[in-house]
Amino acid sequence: MGTAFLPILGLQFGWVTAHWITGVVLSLAVLVHTVRAAFWQDLKSMWIGRRDCADLWRLIAWTLRRSDAPPPKPGKYSLAQKLAHHVFTVLVLGAVVSGALMLVRIDTPWWQRNPYWLSADLWGVVYVVHGLAALGLISTVIVHVYFALRPEKRMFLRSMLVGWITRQEYRAYHDPGRWQE
Repeated sequence: MGTAFLPILGLQFGWVTAHWITGVVLSLAVLVHTVRAAFWQDLKSMWIGRRDCADLWRLIAWTLRRSDAPPPKPGKYSLAQKLAHHVFTVLVLGAVVSGALMLVRIDTPWWQRNPYWLSADLWGVVYVVHGLAALGLISTVIVHVYFALRPEKRMFLRSMLVGWITRQEYRAYHDPGRWQE
């Protein structure tokens, strides 16, 4: 994001090469994450299901004081975490796919540029998708950092940095029946 937004803020440097290399690295990271999640992790834990929707209604009822039943504890991920992950997925895929298309317009070690590969109208769509994905990503990252810095959510910040939570936090915030160890 720095290679995209620092030139706009007036910091002049050769950003194009750094930007496309960073984009290729991001694309590879997305590919590795997808393969890892599909084959070595519980991919189902990220899907939004009926139980998540039912839990949302119970949470709304409890929040509005329509029910005395406490809100249910989530499994591995809460509905909010799943939704945030899906938003990041759409935005990153938009940036990666449009960025990959834009690679055709610059010289790389693998090919010579071809700015006429798509029509001017289609290039406009590609640039708009890339720009909207970038703005959406920077906004989503800011919101993500804000929520991670709240005092009552510090355990999530720590878990993002080190990859674990304590057993006490696990029992306090998650339903062991919905998240098998």
